[in-house]
Amino acid sequence: MNWLLVLAGAMVGAPLRYLTDRTIQSRYDAVFPWGTFVVNVIGCLLLGLLTGAVAAGAASAQVQLLVGTGLCGALTTYSTFSYETLRLAEEGAAFFAAANVVGSVVAGVGAAFTGTALAQVLWR
Repeated sequence: MNWLLVLAGAMVGAPLRYLTDRTIQSRYDAVFPWGTFVVNVIGCLLLGLLTGAVAAGAASAQVQLLVGTGLCGALTTYSTFSYETLRLAEEGAAFFAAANVVGSVVAGVGAAFTGTALAQVLWR
């Protein structure tokens, strides 16, 4: 049963990642991979919020599987982040490659902390 929850979440997360990335990239013709950056930060925020909700008893282990492992796991993408960073470095855009690494880590961890803090406020 648990694998069905993960599958259901992933069936939403993967297309959501693709559509969000394509929408952002089509609106902003930039060297920086904004689409991947945005989906990764959103995924970190959602996972932080969910983790806080589970810790507070406001969400179940099943919700954690559905949303955390399934949706967030498919929404976020470390492989695309790595590939795009490598591509930027190979194309001579070292500043953007470094900005992608530093910005993604700082924004992702910050979003996870923000989500957890928000959960603590919402579900005390």
